[in-house]
Amino acid sequence: MLMTKERRPAIRTLRGWAIGVLQEAGAIHECEEHGWAKDRADPHARERAIDIARQDHPPGVSPEEAVAELRDVLESLGDTCPECAP
Repeated sequence: MLMTKERRPAIRTLRGWAIGVLQEAGAIHECEEHGWAKDRADPHARERAIDIARQDHPPGVSPEEAVAELRDVLESLGDTCPECAP
């Protein structure tokens, strides 16, 4: 008999959702060698991410909370990979 498992949501945390939105908007990208998220310092991409957060926020989260989480994630990232040689 074929059994199916109930699928988990693709994104489990608000932080994970915020990282996905920032990647989609092009505001952050990953270090190709180590996988760390890096800030691209692109103000237009940041504005796109904020617009997405206001219009398409997760269920149960207000637009203001979604934007605040985006900003928290951006503040926690640098523009260089901590493992790459300076």
